[in-house]
This record gives sequence, structure tokens and C-alpha cells, in this order.
Amino acid sequence: MKDLRSTERFSDRVADYVRYRPDYPAALLESLHATQGVTPEWRVADVGAGTGISSKMFLDAGHSVTAVEPNAAMRSAALEWLGGNPKFKAVDGRADATTLADDSVDLVSVAQAFHWFDPAATRREFHRILRPGGLAAIYWNSRRLTSTPFLVGYEALLQTYGTDYTSVAERYGDEPRMREWFGEGWRGTAEFDHCQLLDFDALRGRLMSSSYAPKPDHPNHEPMMAALRKLFDECAVNGRISFDYDTRVYVGEVL
Repeated sequence: MKDLRSTERFSDRVADYVRYRPDYPAALLESLHATQGVTPEWRVADVGAGTGISSKMFLDAGHSVTAVEPNAAMRSAALEWLGGNPKFKAVDGRADATTLADDSVDLVSVAQAFHWFDPAATRREFHRILRPGGLAAIYWNSRRLTSTPFLVGYEALLQTYGTDYTSVAERYGDEPRMREWFGEGWRGTAEFDHCQLLDFDALRGRLMSSSYAPKPDHPNHEPMMAALRKLFDECAVNGRISFDYDTRVYVGEVL
């Protein structure tokens, strides 16, 4: 990881993360199966698995999944949610030190967390744990910033009240950087539409699941909540807003 503190950024936000963070579109996994030769028999290491949102996607498709997660609170939430499935296990590990055996997985999955990782150390570790011919799929939901009045207002709210928003937000790699990271192993990319339809309570929880959202003891918290309420009231249709994403996936071998 680039900064060890990043492994603890979400420790006090686990409940909101579990309830309000988005899942991933079904088309993402369908694409991996249809275009990359991935099958339900492939063993998955879900690195930076958090509370298990991405792990569940693979479990539901029949994969065996090992969630690799350094944050104890998040790992515990994943085990509470998914631990009843015999194909699921969770380990205390990082992207550059997964604790997994050499050549032990067919697919490395990384959802959202890649921007916290040290690229070179992560690449070495993924090469070590993937069997020859195995793949890495790195993907994230990227919040749209300007396509609706709500999204424009939400971005302005974060710029105004977020504690360290500008330093950590949307640091995801673009295609040229991901091509460079994969190098000769590059297989391709795909993009999918995704959204959450949220009432105000869910929108508030979605905001508070973000590490840069000020907590109730911070002076920015109350004005942020007032601004969120005003934005919601101005933009909601039938009591909900659409929180829209572009979901991007980058796939390749790690040679």
C-alpha cells in the first residue's frame, strides 16, 4: 500500500459502507466470462475486498473466493455477511503481501481499492500468486460528475465540505496508465453503466461511507448535511435521486 494509514481509513465507517456502497453491474462478470475465458471454476483472490461487495458477486456466480483485506473491521463485516458460504474465506493481507501461496489463484479481482496500492509491489505479488495464464481484473465505479444537476451539486458539496477530498478522490487510473501497469499482459478494457436509486437516508449513508466526509464531531458536518438536504429536495424525483456511475474494468495477465 502507498500509505499504511489507508488500511484504516474506513474503520469507523463500516456500517455505512456495508449498507450504502454500490455493488457492480452484472454485465461486468458476464463480460469476464464471455470475453476472457473466465469460468466459475476459477479460484478468485479478491484483494482489498473490504466488506465483501465484490466477493459476493463472484460467489453468486459459483467461484471460490479468498478475500484479502487488511482492515480488521471490514474483514469482520465480510465474514459476518459471507462466512456461511463454504466457498468463501477471508485473510489478513495486503496487495503487496497477500499471504497466499505461489500460483494459487486463477483470477485476481481488485474493486475500488487499486488506487491505494503501491503499483510495483502489487504487480510483483499478483505475478507470484497467479497461476500461469491467470488474469487480473481491476475495476471500479467512477461517479459521474456533471451529467445531472444532482451530480454537479454533489461534487460541489464534496469540494466545499470534504476533509481531504481533493487529495484522495477519483484517483483511479485511466486506460493509458493501466495499459502501462499490465504491460505485455494487457488483454483489454470494458465500460458499463451503473447507478443507485437512493432516498435521503440512503444518500446520507452513501456520503458518510466516504473517508473524506466529515464526521459529526467535525465543524463541517452539520453544514454539509444541510447542503445535502437542500440538494436532495431540489433534485429528487418521486423521493429518490439517481447516483450514477461509469464502471470500468481492465483485464490482463501479470507477467
